[in-house]
Amino acid sequence: MKGRILVVEDERKLADVIKLYLEKEGYGVQTAYDGEAGEEALEREQFDLVILDVMMPGKDGWSLLRKIRSKGDTPVIMTTARGEEEDRIFGLELGAVDYMVKPLSMKELILRVKLRIRSREDDSVDIVLGSMTVSESRRTVTDSGEDISLTPKEFDLLLFLCKNPDQVFKREQLLDKVWDFDYMGDSRTVDTHIKNIREKIRYCSEHLKTVWGVGYKLQR
Repeated sequence: MKGRILVVEDERKLADVIKLYLEKEGYGVQTAYDGEAGEEALEREQFDLVILDVMMPGKDGWSLLRKIRSKGDTPVIMTTARGEEEDRIFGLELGAVDYMVKPLSMKELILRVKLRIRSREDDSVDIVLGSMTVSESRRTVTDSGEDISLTPKEFDLLLFLCKNPDQVFKREQLLDKVWDFDYMGDSRTVDTHIKNIREKIRYCSEHLKTVWGVGYKLQR
């Protein structure tokens, strides 16, 4: 599989056509027919690219784009029936990497998808620790060659620890560094995410250490 793509589009026929064309190119595709479903999908899974409609009932594309940007750098291609220059500029300023006006050319869309995913692969710097490989740009994790599925926040936490190996962090420090600055939950959420990472990744079950009375560290 070349990569995972999320299509958020309230025109179901169009979403299904995009899915069909991309799957023929070898991509794994998930569709969401409104902004809320798109947001839920992003909370559950990692994607290499998002194709996002601007005008949707409920949570619109601008709101979801802000949410995506607050969590990471997943490339987003915006689609819209409106072609005004102000809208294109607004989308790019919010962090979209591309902007397409409907009706969409499937050939052009596939070309833009290929270019955006390839550019992330070209910029990829992998972190290799023992049997585990973490790709920041692709937001993927493998252990002994096996793909590991993490939630966005599990990945963010693992990436932070990988970038700071052998350093001990208190739970409060991890909340500050990894979670949103306005996070209002308690520090036990860190324990839950650590537990999940250990269960999913064999390397971390051995090397993600608890420093009793202090916090956690990823030991090389």
